[in-house]
Amino acid sequence: RHINRLVEPTAGRILIDGEDVLAMNAGQLRELRRTKVSMVFQRFGLLPHKTVLDNVASGLVIRGISRAEARRRAAEQIELVGLAGFEDRYIRQLSGGMQQRVGLARALATEPDILLMDEPFGALDPLIRTDMRAMLLGLQAELNKTIVFITHDLDEALAVGSRVSILREGRIEQTGDPEDIVLRPANDHVAEFVEDINRGRVLRVAAIMEPGSEAAGGLQIEADTVLEDAAHRLAAGGAERATVVDGAGQLLGTVRLERILQVMARPAAADN
Repeated sequence: RHINRLVEPTAGRILIDGEDVLAMNAGQLRELRRTKVSMVFQRFGLLPHKTVLDNVASGLVIRGISRAEARRRAAEQIELVGLAGFEDRYIRQLSGGMQQRVGLARALATEPDILLMDEPFGALDPLIRTDMRAMLLGLQAELNKTIVFITHDLDEALAVGSRVSILREGRIEQTGDPEDIVLRPANDHVAEFVEDINRGRVLRVAAIMEPGSEAAGGLQIEADTVLEDAAHRLAAGGAERATVVDGAGQLLGTVRLERILQVMARPAAADN
């Protein structure tokens, strides 16, 4: 809410493409919100008197796009989030997870460069949250948006974030990729914060592999495989180590089962 100035910051700067959002006048700020930045709210923020299709199209209509074109583009986003067939339903007819998909489709419909997600899955039950995370990661792989995702759930932050910032009392304690946060906590507060994290489901093989060109036999594991899955594959194959490859199959290094099990078991503070 600070980034799009729904809440006015009291200090600092917010730079988007080198332009300070705090220096924008009312017209510039409206244009930013309408064309470059969209928001997905925790409580959905949908219009109950409108159908799914009209909710998703609403941002486009506000931009002055014809109703027919707005509805056509909205239908594309509804299909993208897996709600094809529900276009004519009203919001009260949808589950919480479906409502949040509508909110996401509405935000994507305006084709923003930046997507702001304000605890978007906080109102959902755990199973639906897991499904929504998977959907978001799939969409991100396809659309490659800049997403700012706010959450109180560290597991969720580490699962969806490529860069994670941990805040405490309004100050950033540490910023880094998930591996940095878990393996190299910046201070005791962060170390305590990540102590109970299931490392096997957060850390990926790339974080602990031994770089190099030496082949490790027939078993290959992709670098973005989480440690838990890599351990299962090695154990099932009766292998002590495997070759690590990228998405194109290029050799990156090797990983040992012993090392995977060691990292999964070790308390976070011990890595310092």
